[in-house]
Amino acid sequence: MTRNIPDTDAVLSDMKTKQLKYEALVKAYHADVFRYAVWLIKDRAIAEDVVQETFLRAWKSLDSLQDDAAAKAWLITILRRENARRFERKAFDLVDIDDVSIADQKQEQGTVAERRDLRVAIEKLSEEYREPLVLQVMMGFSGDEIAQQLGLNKNTVMTRLFRARSQLKDLMTTGVSTEVKASG
Repeated sequence: MTRNIPDTDAVLSDMKTKQLKYEALVKAYHADVFRYAVWLIKDRAIAEDVVQETFLRAWKSLDSLQDDAAAKAWLITILRRENARRFERKAFDLVDIDDVSIADQKQEQGTVAERRDLRVAIEKLSEEYREPLVLQVMMGFSGDEIAQQLGLNKNTVMTRLFRARSQLKDLMTTGVSTEVKASG
C-alpha cells in the first residue's frame, strides 16, 4: 500500500510563486488602493482596515486573477465589496472627540485653500458623478475600465464624467465669485 504523497518541492515552489506574485501586487497597488479607500470611506483608520481586508481577500483568491494587467481593477472591485460588507455588519456610529478637528486659522493660503475648495466641490457632486470622476482622476482608470467597475455602459460613464466636470467647474466658479463678492 502506497500513500499519495504530493511532491513537496513542487508545492513549495507553487507557494513561493504565489507569495512573490502577491508581494508584487501589494507593492504596485497598495498606495492607489489606499488612496481610493480614504476617498471612498472618508475615515483613514477605517480605510486602513478595509484595505487590509481587501488584500487578505486578494491573497485568498489570488489564483482567480487571470490577467495581471487587470490587477488594479480587480483590487478596486474587492475594496468596493469590502466596503459594502462593512455596512452589512455596521454598528452604531460613534464619534471620538479626539478625531474632531477645528480648522487652523493660520493655515497657509493659496494651494491649500484651492485643494480644500476642490475637495469640497467634489464632495458636493452626487455619487453618480463623483465616483467615475475619482476613478478616472485619482486612480487613472479609462472609460472602459470605469464602466466595468461600476457595471455601466461606457457611454453612460463618459456622459457622467462630462457632467461631473461641468458641475465641478460651475461649483468652483460659483465658490470663487461668492468669495470675491463677500470680500469686496
